Amino acid sequence: MSVQLGMPQPRAEGGPGAPAPQLAGRPAGLPAGLLDRYGRRATDMRLSLTDKCNLRCSYCMPAEGLEWLSKQAVMTADEIVRIVRIGVDMLGVRELRLTGGEPLVRADLLDIISALRQGHPDLPISMTTNAVGLDKKAAALKTAGLTRINVSLDSLHEETFTKLTRRPFLDRVLAGVDAAWAAGLGPVKLNAVLMRGINDAESPSLLAWALDRGYELRFIEQMPLDADHGWTRRNMITAAEIRSLLSVDYVLGTDPRERDGAPAERFEVRARVPGTDEATGPVLGTVGIIASVTEPFCSDCRRTRITAEGKIMSCLFSREEVDLLGLLREGASDDQLAERWQDAMWLKPKAHGMDHVGLDAPDFVQPDRSMSAIGG
Repeated sequence: MSVQLGMPQPRAEGGPGAPAPQLAGRPAGLPAGLLDRYGRRATDMRLSLTDKCNLRCSYCMPAEGLEWLSKQAVMTADEIVRIVRIGVDMLGVRELRLTGGEPLVRADLLDIISALRQGHPDLPISMTTNAVGLDKKAAALKTAGLTRINVSLDSLHEETFTKLTRRPFLDRVLAGVDAAWAAGLGPVKLNAVLMRGINDAESPSLLAWALDRGYELRFIEQMPLDADHGWTRRNMITAAEIRSLLSVDYVLGTDPRERDGAPAERFEVRARVPGTDEATGPVLGTVGIIASVTEPFCSDCRRTRITAEGKIMSCLFSREEVDLLGLLREGASDDQLAERWQDAMWLKPKAHGMDHVGLDAPDFVQPDRSMSAIGG
């Protein structure tokens, strides 16, 4: 099925998220693009295809799941293609990440990727997935035009995996990871959230497994984006603790590549000589640590987010959203949509949804949405 841009559809009402702020507009005379008041330019677009997910990860959503958006509230394939086109052709977006929820549950996923690739032959298009069912779709995703894959994988032990995700699907996830590699969706990147007393002790063995297979592992500090609002700074495994855990078996050295706005700080990995601080042998690969809480990188943030129902989130922790899809469905022109997007990004907060850095600050308020409803 080819995707064609259609007529505007009736506006969908409702959906999660706080009311949009009053948009005063950017000052006249600024360069084109998604600029904000702090001099940052968003070139990395994260677009959520759905809020639905077939796992129930404890750091993301409650065991019973969430109330999903209606089909009418979620962007259609045509609307996704148009919004991406505006971002790339008019606003300087240079990289696209498709997220969820779980993108693989969307029936028209291959059509969307194919249409995006047809419109943007050179655009890097990646996707974050839990890999359940990926083994059956990896080759087709590559053919459709997907560039590479990020897979969430917190444990290699069935019991621990099931405890974290509340689903016994580890074998399916591992099959999906291998299929992505075989299909050429590389580099395959793995994302692991460490939970104190649950999977933190597994971090060295998880890294060894990834290095042995040529996958790029990134550890992520748990963020206050769980639906149960049970996050505490005290229970979180920090970046410093992650480095300490890995340093039992490995020596981590500075990666010479420029970070270039990437959320992960990368390290070259070498084996450690037992009982010493010395490294031995060649570089085995790299590992990344995303330290949004304790070592934030907000000053170089280059991301703009579109939720599954077409709302702009200028910051992952923002409590304010700007409706782009509603304007599109009312018949707005590309110029009008681009202007609203620019105005929304101009109001991007300095850090963590506030005018200062600090997820553990007393004035931090956790967003209403969980990660699955925002789109990573």
